Amino acid sequence: MEGGTLQYKMVENPVAVCFKPFHFGSIKPLGWLKEQMQMDMKGVLTHLPELIPELINDPIYGSGRLSAGSKAKDLGNHKEGDAEGEEQYKWWNSETQSNWRDAYIRNAIMLNDAEAMKRVDEYVREILATQDEDGYLGIYTPSLRYRFDKENGELWSKTTLLRGLLAYYEATGKQEVWKAICRAVDNVMEKWPIYGSAPFDAGTEYNGGVAHGLTFTDVLDRMYQLTGDRKYLDYALFLYLDYSSHFSSESDAQLGNILDKEYKLKCHGVHTYEHLRPLIVAAQTTMDEKVINALNLYLDRIAATTTATGGAIGDEWIGERCAHPYDTGYEFCSLHELLDSYSVLLQKKGEVAAAERMETIFYNAALGMRLKDGSGIAYLKTDNSYEMRGTRNGHPEADRKQTRYKYSPVHQDVAVCCVPNSLRITPYFIQKAWMTDSEGHLVCNLLLPCALETEHRGGKVKIEMQTGYPLSDSIRLSVYCETDQRIKLRKPAWAEEIKASREYVTEGDYLVFSCKGGCTEQIDLKLVTAPRVIQDRNGFHYFAYGAVIYALHHEAAEEKGRVYAEHFHDRYFYPEKKLKQYKYLPNQRIEMIDGKLVTRLFNTDTQTTETVELKPMMYSVLRQVAF
Repeated sequence: MEGGTLQYKMVENPVAVCFKPFHFGSIKPLGWLKEQMQMDMKGVLTHLPELIPELINDPIYGSGRLSAGSKAKDLGNHKEGDAEGEEQYKWWNSETQSNWRDAYIRNAIMLNDAEAMKRVDEYVREILATQDEDGYLGIYTPSLRYRFDKENGELWSKTTLLRGLLAYYEATGKQEVWKAICRAVDNVMEKWPIYGSAPFDAGTEYNGGVAHGLTFTDVLDRMYQLTGDRKYLDYALFLYLDYSSHFSSESDAQLGNILDKEYKLKCHGVHTYEHLRPLIVAAQTTMDEKVINALNLYLDRIAATTTATGGAIGDEWIGERCAHPYDTGYEFCSLHELLDSYSVLLQKKGEVAAAERMETIFYNAALGMRLKDGSGIAYLKTDNSYEMRGTRNGHPEADRKQTRYKYSPVHQDVAVCCVPNSLRITPYFIQKAWMTDSEGHLVCNLLLPCALETEHRGGKVKIEMQTGYPLSDSIRLSVYCETDQRIKLRKPAWAEEIKASREYVTEGDYLVFSCKGGCTEQIDLKLVTAPRVIQDRNGFHYFAYGAVIYALHHEAAEEKGRVYAEHFHDRYFYPEKKLKQYKYLPNQRIEMIDGKLVTRLFNTDTQTTETVELKPMMYSVLRQVAF
């Protein structure tokens, strides 16, 4: 070891990844997904700076950079036993701002929104103007930067900023932006030299911001993909090993803990799920048997924290628990981070199951945490959600004042983190729908209404996937390519058969279509499936059809909470009448009728069997999902 950091030998040439993503902006939404993003753009996404101006307008990356004398800002949130340490409140605004900017940039690009892009261009000019001569982009004055022995947001503030700038560069090709990104990353690698420094040696107190900074590997990994320069992967591995070598309050993903067979996940859910990405990159870079084994163990542990809807424990700490339909809540931040981590697993290792998990998270738990009109999202929610008045199904918590179980456009009383991430999750989901495989074939791994437009194999390609999926089992592919192309389409695990209007061959989990150059083709697909029942590790039963989990919706009354601006306020929901509780009955007929699953369940109040209608859990407020 040097500098107290573990070292593993790196393979001379990293194993080729299974899929290569397109530049951001090559894939754009269509249909209902585009309409949802447009609703977000007209709503919270555009108006967030007006709702929380003191956070969004804080010049923390410029004239308001932090120094030794900086005090924690009043963020408008309560701190009654709910977060550890004051130091984290100093960097919080960088996360709020940059994750929101990342969302705004990506949504504007994907929607081809000209007005929004003018604001994006202006922001990029302003943020690049804050870059110092040595390349530094960040939130600290020279007296503090890279000299920490305690909690800080150095790498985390850079990560959230640079992810958005990378998307902007990929979509626009502006070289001044790329040069600024390269200079900023080089500055990090110079000031914290590889195996000659210890960025994660930050004392033995709470250091959640430091731990968030491990996701700087997101930036490094993407820069490696864009350049092929090994220095980025090597530094990403160094960061993961340094994190594993020192105390961290967010220790679930440390190599030693993963390899400890008795260890159980216990930390802040968001950290636990986002740290899957650095581990994947480390496994790819070193190909060491221990690291690869650790990745497999970690995936198994995460699976135990996740419900059948994709809801990964995040309320806020995992606490050595397994997922439960009403005893464990999940956070929107956790859903975004886990979905993004699965997208990296899909891209690096080609694991089709990761694509299935991404669709499960997005179409169920994630959409099931937002109001259909886009006016607010839940910070925390449970699968079986019986009320949304601040606490988990009406149960107060002894160690904190819980307010997260409500719908809000901001959630400022806790933290403005989930709202920006709820606006990021859709473009992050869409951007991995299409990739190319190691042979250069076009591969569709995620089913959703979208259009791919790119240059590939010497010619233009445009593919539109027109569908109401996941609520429709019909898909139409409209394909135009200037040169011959092979198109691979993932067959969902739940699909009994896929009927196509033209011939194809099957390769593993994919349908392969050969398309002639210079032609426009239309391929109609029908996904054949049937209702199914999923049983979780607790013995609860979930009803599914295709990629969608179905729920018994409860009528809800509403209370108006804090008002931030016209049309933007907190919203609380409670049942209009006493809720009926149902149990699963085995061997009952399940039918799909007019978009609803119809079956029979046991009413525990009346002790009778009743016929019930189950609807998709997406956009549901009060519901019973597990029986």
